[in-house]
Amino acid sequence: MASTKTGERKTQILQMLALLLEHPRGERITTAALAARLQVSEAALYRHFASKAQMFEGLIDFIENTVFTLVNQIADGEESGTAQVRKIVLMLLAFAERNPGMTRVLIGDALVSEDERLQERMNQFADRIEASLRQSLRQAVTRNELPSSEDVSARASLIMHFVLGRWQRYAKSGWKKTPSEHLDVQLGLLLAA
Repeated sequence: MASTKTGERKTQILQMLALLLEHPRGERITTAALAARLQVSEAALYRHFASKAQMFEGLIDFIENTVFTLVNQIADGEESGTAQVRKIVLMLLAFAERNPGMTRVLIGDALVSEDERLQERMNQFADRIEASLRQSLRQAVTRNELPSSEDVSARASLIMHFVLGRWQRYAKSGWKKTPSEHLDVQLGLLLAA
């Protein structure tokens, strides 16, 4: 393993961290446990990351880059505002379903005993998602898919809280209650004119 390139080793560390976060009991991940799973010393971890917080920042970078790339693709490829919202919600829930360890980061559960700036970053992430939903809902109003009297801020907030709740339930159920359960019916209610 000594010949592993720096970028590859960093990726391996982040992948293992995400894997360890998949354990539903939500124990705090220590660098000692992470190093043991990777069969390296803790010093080897710190050659790639200055701190455990920096490791979590690597996961958050991955989440942000992936999610916002997909949000932008949806916005660019779909004219209907309500279809954009539907696809954004589907993508957010599918992302969590495919990445249970990352879900604990999304809901802040994995960040409880870590540097508070990490939780602040996830709060900003949720705010940015909500802003994207607001933009799509404005487009839905412009295209007469929703009434002109629509309070897009209130609806975007409701939809964001729905997503956060689905992520939370998924994590707290030990990955048993999938975020996409009953989704078509629920999205129909959330997007009703």
